[in-house]
Amino acid sequence: MVQLSILDLVRVRQGSSPRDALDNARDLAAHAEEWGYRRFWVAEHHNMQGIASAATSVVIAHVAAGSRHIRVGAGGIMLPNHAPMVIAEQFGTLAQLFPGRIDLGLGRAPGTDQNTMRALRRSLTNSDHFPNDVIELQAYLGDAEPGQSLFAVPATGTNVPLWILGSSTYGAQLAAALGLPYAFASHFAPADLIPALELYRARFQPSAQLSRPYAMAGLNVIAAETDEEARHLATTQQMSVADIFRGARGLSQPPIADIETYWSPMEKAQAARFLSRSVVGSPQTVRAGIEAFVAETLVDEVMIVSDVFDHHKRLASYRMIADAVPHAADWEKSAA
Repeated sequence: MVQLSILDLVRVRQGSSPRDALDNARDLAAHAEEWGYRRFWVAEHHNMQGIASAATSVVIAHVAAGSRHIRVGAGGIMLPNHAPMVIAEQFGTLAQLFPGRIDLGLGRAPGTDQNTMRALRRSLTNSDHFPNDVIELQAYLGDAEPGQSLFAVPATGTNVPLWILGSSTYGAQLAAALGLPYAFASHFAPADLIPALELYRARFQPSAQLSRPYAMAGLNVIAAETDEEARHLATTQQMSVADIFRGARGLSQPPIADIETYWSPMEKAQAARFLSRSVVGSPQTVRAGIEAFVAETLVDEVMIVSDVFDHHKRLASYRMIADAVPHAADWEKSAA
């Protein structure tokens, strides 16, 4: 039975504030754990007016404090932006505050534009060190070794579970080599999904963290009472994607009656590729779509993105998804 989880972009919507977005994320997590979702992740993005999760570890603390048992984590931290010791200190602190509930997903993309990369003191060559940085971070989170002199206090011994994130076969190879769970970003970069999963499973090497491959994949899902209503709600995400290709990332917009009036034929084609891993419709449509996705990919877990403008309708979407799809709601059964 598949696990269901949530990736929340902490969207700032027109007519609202970043504080509203942060509180809505916290509220969604509190509801999600009652509906059986396994984990709730937020992602590191910078210099984006419509996303309030740049200080990812702080957002995780806010969300975790408003819930009781759902796992909360990063999906992910863009490790080349940071010194591994700093991330170990942050997530070790989170693990001390919320024992057994913190996940740390790691990516190697900048999560921003080149001007912001420079403001973050990030070099383009930092990504070349990603595998070594992951190993260094893992050591800080692990048990102390004899003669060790450098400690990421209070991370030592917390053994926060690490995940490798990716949208290509690179991350799949690294996750397999290190024996870590793997999460593929098919909700926005679907092209290499199947090859990456196959490569990960074929090359997986057991580790102290994980004895067998464990794969998760992102899927855009918007549920409403009818297919027509769900398609209407989905225009918010479609406009956001069109704006990405225009280089105009702004605040999340309310749904519109006719998406064809918003985008050009080229933008429509680009958005169709970007959002090709999407299920939009009634609970019956959603169930069929998610079951088909799991049957095709054989993933252990589906990370749901339900980008709905209105917070209450977004809650309703996630509730319908949970009710429609048989999923494992026992938080002790997960392999990761």
